[in-house]
Amino acid sequence: MKVIIPLAGKGTRLRPHTYLTPKPMMKVAGKPVMSYVLDELKKLGNVEQIIYITGHLKEKVEEYARSEMNVPSVFIEQKVQDGTAGAVALARDYVDQPVLIIFVDTIFDADLSKVKSVDADGIIWVKEVEDYQRFGVVVTDKDGNMTKIVEKPTTPISKRANIGLYYMKNWRLLYEGIEHVLKQPKNQGEYFLTDAFQYMIDKGAKIKVVDVEGWYDAGKIETMIETNQAMLARGRARRPKNAGDSTIIDPVYIEDDVTLTKSTIGPNVSIGAGSVLEGVEISHSIVGSKATIRRSTLRNSLIGDDTVVEGVKGEVTVGDHSEVHAS
Repeated sequence: MKVIIPLAGKGTRLRPHTYLTPKPMMKVAGKPVMSYVLDELKKLGNVEQIIYITGHLKEKVEEYARSEMNVPSVFIEQKVQDGTAGAVALARDYVDQPVLIIFVDTIFDADLSKVKSVDADGIIWVKEVEDYQRFGVVVTDKDGNMTKIVEKPTTPISKRANIGLYYMKNWRLLYEGIEHVLKQPKNQGEYFLTDAFQYMIDKGAKIKVVDVEGWYDAGKIETMIETNQAMLARGRARRPKNAGDSTIIDPVYIEDDVTLTKSTIGPNVSIGAGSVLEGVEISHSIVGSKATIRRSTLRNSLIGDDTVVEGVKGEVTVGDHSEVHAS
């Protein structure tokens, strides 16, 4: 099996953090989002090659991917941001067998081993949501096969959201569909991979719809905080060996070389290596590495690497190598 991982997006919803950090390498619970996905591939075990579609800050992504996965890899730059179908099309010369396609805006709880036994032409994983108007939702027939995807429906035709995780056993028909899509006018300014799936279905393919147990959005600031909380609850929590005169409210993820002085940390806080917190109350937040925070009360905040925050109360977003001082 081959794997395609599109990573070219600029992560505009996570700015200012993504000016210097690629979106797939933003950390939740002390670990890059991309790493959670790669861990799932390690468990799967039958990956012959990974094709990374890179773009923004591609050198950082390549370096990290090579260090994490001992699997033959190819890196292809997507120079024109023309949509998900355009991204997957770039991998065509390397795909000669069934392919797993993973978009890393999210972290998922999915049983990928289903790819080894599926008797359909492919699988699309979904998660039932209440706010279905925000997503592309998948409609199925009585046998659980996809009939269509509806983008941001105004009526509850389905609540099963497309999460960006796909397995295409019929890889030839997939690329026939992509080729067809790329010859059509753009859909809302983009070429959507889901339109290629619709082409497959119209040609008689069966794409099985499978629900995931968990789906955690890491594509924008407010949901990063929620996803950090979810990962801490799922076993990523880590208390420091020495909290000194500070109070820790679980769950937290705190590296051992973090310095804490007269502070209250937690719940649902992650703090990266080398950071210093003095006289701080912080909850439901992510703090990067080598950050310094003094005399502040923070909640629902995302603090980057090598930052200084002093005398701040409330919610803040501070990008890497920045300083915020309350007057």
